[in-house]
Amino acid sequence: MSDAAQATSEPASSGPRATDARATALTAETRGLIVVVEDERSIAELERLYLTEAGFGVHIESDGRVGLAKIRQLKPVAVILDVGLASLDGIEICRAMRESGDWTPVIFVTARDDEIDRILGLELGADDYLTKPFSPRELVARLRSVLRRHQGPTIAGPVVVGAVSLDAASRRVVAGGISVELTSTEFDLLATLMATPDRVFTRENLMSSVWGHVDYTGGRTVDVHIAQLRAKLGSASNIRTSRGVGYSAQS
Repeated sequence: MSDAAQATSEPASSGPRATDARATALTAETRGLIVVVEDERSIAELERLYLTEAGFGVHIESDGRVGLAKIRQLKPVAVILDVGLASLDGIEICRAMRESGDWTPVIFVTARDDEIDRILGLELGADDYLTKPFSPRELVARLRSVLRRHQGPTIAGPVVVGAVSLDAASRRVVAGGISVELTSTEFDLLATLMATPDRVFTRENLMSSVWGHVDYTGGRTVDVHIAQLRAKLGSASNIRTSRGVGYSAQS
């Protein structure tokens, strides 16, 4: 890998070159800062290269605890987390973020091709999930999709369906008179359903509309997020299942 592909987060002992790279990564001219926490240097460098070419600033850490501290300090527009990290793994980092009220979009990357790990990550509030090896172009595409979702779907004014109200402008959801905190993906999934009440969306419809790509796991990603939404909305939930077809927001 050429010098242009070097990670932007080097120890202080690396000298002025690392400092200059970090400063460049944090300029306001980028599309926003991405914090990457990845302990495989070759993968981190490749991610940095493609993200930088896509116009993002990048800060890289290889240690989980340091990575969490940097996420809290730098307040990036999104975070890319390796699941298997030293000192604190990606799942624990995501849990710590969500428990502190930080809903910054998170994408997991992992060498584990295990549905249990995938579901656990999504239940903790991850916005997307890639299994190694993956195409760096696919990572950039997923990141752009996550950031578009985080900006919110196009809905004119507040929408009320059943006992749930959703305001896209403020990204606020109230269920049964109680304010509900949702991840960006959960919010956009609910907004998609509520935009056309009583329409039944297939899992494929929802993957395309909300995630912006095809799910090759039989729709399990959608199912996990629907389950999370229902749990958060509680008895006021307006989400209904059409068995063998998909989901709708019932008026």
